[in-house]
Amino acid sequence: MHILELPSFFPPHGGLFCLEQARALKAAGHEVRIVSVVELGVTLDRWFYLTAPWREERRELEGVEVFCTYMRAVPKAVRYNVNYWVSLCEKAVDRYIVRFGKPDVLHAHCCKSAGLAAEAISRRLGIPFFITDHIPSGFYERDFGQGWQRHAWLKERMRSAYEAARCVIPVSRELVDDLVPYFGRAYRYRPVSNVIDTDFYSFRERKPFGGRPFVFCCLAVADVYRKGYDVLAEAVRQLDNVTLHIAGQGTDSRCMRELFAGLANVHFHGHLDKAGVRSLLWESDALVLPSRSEAQPLVVLEALATGIPVVGTECLPASLRVPDACLLAPIGDARLLAEAMRSVMSVPCSREFSDIVQRMASPSVVASQLTSLFES
Repeated sequence: MHILELPSFFPPHGGLFCLEQARALKAAGHEVRIVSVVELGVTLDRWFYLTAPWREERRELEGVEVFCTYMRAVPKAVRYNVNYWVSLCEKAVDRYIVRFGKPDVLHAHCCKSAGLAAEAISRRLGIPFFITDHIPSGFYERDFGQGWQRHAWLKERMRSAYEAARCVIPVSRELVDDLVPYFGRAYRYRPVSNVIDTDFYSFRERKPFGGRPFVFCCLAVADVYRKGYDVLAEAVRQLDNVTLHIAGQGTDSRCMRELFAGLANVHFHGHLDKAGVRSLLWESDALVLPSRSEAQPLVVLEALATGIPVVGTECLPASLRVPDACLLAPIGDARLLAEAMRSVMSVPCSREFSDIVQRMASPSVVASQLTSLFES
């Protein structure tokens, strides 16, 4: 099957979930490539906004051919930027078809903006499209405000794309319920997990405690409220004989250091590459993720795949609540989060946690589920 992946986000702004699924589908024998439009912000991207290539760039990432166009966004011009993104994506797909022929399937990642482009391309060229969605409501509310009062037009366009898709593929069933206030549920959907490279994030035995500090890690971008770092800081102050390592984009900032001021047992790593994430997980005894909103946090699957338990909050989807491996605390409750962190210290690492992730989210399993959906 010829599958064209259309990510809404791609490096340097995330989107690696698309690459992992593309790799998995290619390993399953499909013809798979990625066409990406990367939106650059004049403030966020600064120098790269000016120096990024102006022509389409072809590169190969982990064995997958990628055709990338960089879009210079206009500050605060949401409608213009969305329409321009869709237009650039349509033109990129037209160029792609000239070279490789019409794909059997368009696979968009996140409805904004790739889902909108996929609907337009599908309508014009008659190619069926699917939308995998990863983004919880909190993400949209951060960008567009509660209820999207100023961007109702975008909400309606996204609802239209959901309903036109052959199938929407949320990464968890809870994500559908989370997005009902915006997009309803009058569309076909089937949850499929994100991919975890279970060969890379492999099981490893941890050192016995023997009186040493228990090592926690927290891997999440420095979105203090959504990721619950304020709750984590208060919880850590209630614990003895623990070490906490924090990693993720922006986590080595002055704001983060001030939040954990006075805690000598907290260490900041900032952004880590894939190998750095694995090393930190292998050196940790448990992951803690105190988020207020999540769709399907990949780091939970990565941590379980290496064999360590997880402390999370009640926003974790049911599919990740592995018995004996995941301890939950109410959202925003530092005292009960500290109690859960204290309880997890008696949970040893286990190869069974890794085996569960293998059966749920390994490349072969996810590729098989996606293939079944596309072929049906």
